[in-house]
Amino acid sequence: MLMRSVLLIRTMGLLLPLLAACALWLWRLPSRRTRAGILLAFAWNLSALLAINLLAAHFGWWRFYAQGGLLLGIPADLYIGWAVLWGAIPVLAFPRMRLLFLIALMLGVDLLLMPACAPVIQLGNRWLVGEAMALAIVLLPAQALARWTKTDSRLKWRASLQALIFSGLLLGVLPAVILEQTGGSWLTFWNRSFWLKSIYLQLLMIPATLGLTALQEFVERGRGTPIPYDPPRRLVTSGVYAYIANPMQLSICLLLAVWGLLLSSYWVAGASLMGLVYGAGLAAWDEGGDLRRRHGRAWVAYRQMVRNWWPRWRPWYSEDARVYVAEGCEPCSEVGTWLKHRRPVALKIIAAEKHPTLDLRRMTYEASDGTIEEGVAAFARSLEHINLAWGFAGWTMRLPLVRQLIQLLVDAVGGGPREVRRFGCETISVAKIVK
Repeated sequence: MLMRSVLLIRTMGLLLPLLAACALWLWRLPSRRTRAGILLAFAWNLSALLAINLLAAHFGWWRFYAQGGLLLGIPADLYIGWAVLWGAIPVLAFPRMRLLFLIALMLGVDLLLMPACAPVIQLGNRWLVGEAMALAIVLLPAQALARWTKTDSRLKWRASLQALIFSGLLLGVLPAVILEQTGGSWLTFWNRSFWLKSIYLQLLMIPATLGLTALQEFVERGRGTPIPYDPPRRLVTSGVYAYIANPMQLSICLLLAVWGLLLSSYWVAGASLMGLVYGAGLAAWDEGGDLRRRHGRAWVAYRQMVRNWWPRWRPWYSEDARVYVAEGCEPCSEVGTWLKHRRPVALKIIAAEKHPTLDLRRMTYEASDGTIEEGVAAFARSLEHINLAWGFAGWTMRLPLVRQLIQLLVDAVGGGPREVRRFGCETISVAKIVK
């Protein structure tokens, strides 16, 4: 009798959300962007639900009674059904409901369903604490991401959440599935010596930087994301893309390879080869055709100069950029001289005093597409015009939080903003304006 009850709960826990989502899909016929939002919400839930259920087991919020079909002790059917319930169904069923009301509604649903799923889900005395954590970590970000994607808003926020999704799936969910099926264990990682773990984790940062800077370039220069339903509005050939055409796919393959070595799992490392086959085959064919249709000759010219998987040593740019460095400031002029000696590609180094329209306050980089960056970001952009090694340093310096921290340190040691007046232009000093 107990086993029948367990089987019924597990079956209904998967089928009911799936059937409800399919029915709502056929009724709503979601738009392209709504479909992208649903996919991203589901993907977020896969990573976040795995994390919250591991926390639940650790803190005793709840545990599962089940045999077979488990992923890190979690019934796979309930896991997928829960991801659909908190991913697709709210987007389709309540598209206009305020997010706060939606969270309250889903809380009410869980207050009914979680106790009803006994004995498969066995609740602890403090399970409501875990429920609150799940709503905050799983449901709220998933639904916010789905809505931002649907309305094409909050680009930087949704790109940041996408980065967390890909990281969670790549380094968490996928290895967990592979290890579960091949008899591997996460203990292999934790049992390694501290120095060896440190080396491997630092190695992981190299491909991770490739992927993060590529995503950043899509957001800042392309005004889009890597999701096919939410692509950049214009062709991105700057930054890391001036060296290699597929930095994100290369990043994924390298991450899986290094992570597999760290976990002592040839199967996880082998997944990188599957990613390579997919990227070089189906993905290259589909993306190449789409980009050729949308960008025409610009894409063809770019691909003739930049390879998919093997980076150039020196970058390729179709148009020149300009960096303005003050001549009247000795440390600044030394930076300009240093850059000139490196012979940057497609970068004109000009005195800040000769800027055609502005009195500058920091080193300023101006791209041909109108992008303007200042201070540390401008210097980092300049490094990207030299070669692959200096370019990697520039990509790292421009990453969110890293750039702000470096800028803070530079300002603290005397490299803060200072007004640089253009030659031949009369300006009114701040003191006169105050008077």
